[in-house]
Amino acid sequence: MNADDALPLIRPRGAEAPRTVVIMVDEQGVVTGWSTGAEQLLGRSTEDTVGRPADDILAPDAGPPFWTRRAEGDDWLGELTARRADGRPLPLRGTAHRCVEGGARAQWILVAAEAPAAGQRLLPQEIERAVVHWLFTRSPVAVTIYDSDLRCRWQNEAMTRLTGVTEAERRGKRLPEILSGPDAAVWERRLRRVVETGESAFSGEMHGRVPADPECDCVFIASASALRDHHGHTLGLCTTVADVTQQYRSRERLTLLKEAGTRIGSTLDLMRTAQELADSAIPRLADWVTVDLLDTLLSGDEPGPFTGVVALRRAANQSVLEGTPEAVRQSGEVDFYPPYSPAVRCMATGRSAIHHVTDHDIKVWLAHDPARAEKFRIYEFQSIMGVPIRARGTTLGITMFYRRSKHPFTDDDRLLAEELVARAAVCLDNARRFDRERTAALSLQQSLLPQGNPVQAAVETASRYLPAGGKTGLAGDWFDVIPLSGARVALVVGDVVGHGINAAATMGRLRTAVRTLADVDLPPDELLTHLDDVVLRLAAEGEGTASPTDPAVLGATCTYAVYDPISRTCSIARAGHPPPVTVTPGGGARLLDLPAGPPLGLGGLPFESAEVQLPEDSLLALYTDGLLGFRERELDSALDQLCQVLAEPAPSLEMLCDRVLTGLLPDHPADDAALLIARTRALNRDQFAVRDLPSDPATVSAARSWAAHQLAAWSLEDASFVTELVVSELVTNAIRHAEGPIQLRLIRDRTLICEVSDASNTAPHMRRARLSDEGGRGLLLVAQLTQRWGTRHAREGKTIWCEQSLSNGSGPAEAMAWVP
Repeated sequence: MNADDALPLIRPRGAEAPRTVVIMVDEQGVVTGWSTGAEQLLGRSTEDTVGRPADDILAPDAGPPFWTRRAEGDDWLGELTARRADGRPLPLRGTAHRCVEGGARAQWILVAAEAPAAGQRLLPQEIERAVVHWLFTRSPVAVTIYDSDLRCRWQNEAMTRLTGVTEAERRGKRLPEILSGPDAAVWERRLRRVVETGESAFSGEMHGRVPADPECDCVFIASASALRDHHGHTLGLCTTVADVTQQYRSRERLTLLKEAGTRIGSTLDLMRTAQELADSAIPRLADWVTVDLLDTLLSGDEPGPFTGVVALRRAANQSVLEGTPEAVRQSGEVDFYPPYSPAVRCMATGRSAIHHVTDHDIKVWLAHDPARAEKFRIYEFQSIMGVPIRARGTTLGITMFYRRSKHPFTDDDRLLAEELVARAAVCLDNARRFDRERTAALSLQQSLLPQGNPVQAAVETASRYLPAGGKTGLAGDWFDVIPLSGARVALVVGDVVGHGINAAATMGRLRTAVRTLADVDLPPDELLTHLDDVVLRLAAEGEGTASPTDPAVLGATCTYAVYDPISRTCSIARAGHPPPVTVTPGGGARLLDLPAGPPLGLGGLPFESAEVQLPEDSLLALYTDGLLGFRERELDSALDQLCQVLAEPAPSLEMLCDRVLTGLLPDHPADDAALLIARTRALNRDQFAVRDLPSDPATVSAARSWAAHQLAAWSLEDASFVTELVVSELVTNAIRHAEGPIQLRLIRDRTLICEVSDASNTAPHMRRARLSDEGGRGLLLVAQLTQRWGTRHAREGKTIWCEQSLSNGSGPAEAMAWVP
């Protein structure tokens, strides 16, 4: 046989024919083939060599000759020495392969070439064999060969280390038998598609668990390529797998921190911020997370030393299990932790710590807390990590992380948790400070608003104040119900521009100013004029301390209405405020067409008032613009909806107020809202009496008699003596010091009211008369005999009024005690 005929079958790609020898030797050690290259390189012809013993020509450098190998295998690689025809040795390096054809003797085919000198390139056969050996034993890339049925035929040592399954154990098995998880079936379908379609290659991410670490979710980057024969037929697949679990977890940590940065602190609500922290850590960092805040800190006190039992308020729970069944305490509840508990120790040291349930400290803690120990037993927690919540040098609380997996928390997990909690701590502290300031501001504002409804008979009222739900906090909205003389009542709603404590403080000052001006009984337009001066003065006072653009000192709006239950008229003026809404009995709701008036604080612009007739049982609604929510919708639409809600019948004014707030406002309004609804009442004709008097001293006696007769008709004879004295003094003063006409009016309400009106604008003054003075004791006597007295001015003239209680038992004896 000519060895040249076998050369194309075994010649490695890239081999150089002139420098290569092909020699065939049978298992008896006889040369059976000699190539042309061997003739040229060794100088021996085929005729002289074939049939001779191979030992005469070839001598291996180490070990027995390759043709004597039996049990070692069918392949040989190594170096040998050939003898040239002239006797000189020639070092060769090559490979030999044993093959059997039919029933003939086995033949060894040697392919060799001159051994390269130092520094020369290796033979292709050596490179290929070295590559195969490296790929099988030393490659860090895990490689598996599958047949067309997707059963494993070969894997390298890297794959054995990766899966924990040896090549012998895995041979003949499919991928889902090694990899658990849904990705195994998905990948097998992709592999089958490669076999069926001949797709060249694909790669992607694969998740699952392998026998080497059945408790850990691993992440792999895998690729697959089709193996084809020289006809292009797919024989199987070659897959490569790399474990990227650590890289994946590092990427997950960065993603978690990025998401937490945008997720935590979305509001200034303390409990919600704590819940956002707990939500961010589940499930990527822990199986259960609790956030506890120091109860003393939430109540406004500074945290004390962590040497005793510490009260912690649960701010958030989150678990991979629905409903957080592991929790011993729910959000808002207070738990007490002993000083040896991991939570208190972390807060005391200010450093995070990782524990295992078998640690001595954990055993002691759980031994003294049976309820918590039972939860640990049921849900099989294995690892615990505590991270103190610290911000601006203050310890706010503790975040505890719990894990069921046998894989404990690592230092990487601790660093991630510390970074996560550190970001949340600033948000929690901001929320705590905002909550404290908001609580203080709300307390201030609530103390400045009316505390209950004053006793008066003119109207029935219901009111609501709803602070803002956004980051702006409260604003300067207010309302008031002020009893006036003559059974009248003033209704006020106002709004200071701006938000916060400054606006609340300004609101309190304006409400006090309105009450002071109301005591003077000014008409609505005049009252707003004086209130405008007050706002200007407040702005001037704040120029040195507040920012020139501070809204709290720039202006306000207000509506002031005075309702008279006798005339059933309502005088209203507004300063840049939304118009009131009236609902008449049996009629619809409508906006009152009133002069708008400028906002308070502009100065120099007039205010106008208007009078409207309001039948008994009419509704009058005053409100601030925050109720309309026009920042989220059109103003006209909001006003229409307000009128519709007010027009619907309601069992009570309180329920009507609730209905208005529910129908017009979102859950967290962006602005404060104040609402005041009044149902008008009317005094019956038999509850008041009026008599016109001439400007004649002789009419004083007739006025006293008329008053006594009217009191007798009302069955108020006990008040007759005092009333006659008061009528006598007031009528006498009007005749002496004022101008006619003079009118006397008695009103029987919860008190007995006596009024004397005249056409003079001169206000009387009370003074203490000397013993030698014949006059000057009139108003002093009136003030001593009655509960209240005062003067109110009209467009023309004035009215002197006084009130006396109907239940104080005042009679002649008590009255005479005040007469000098």
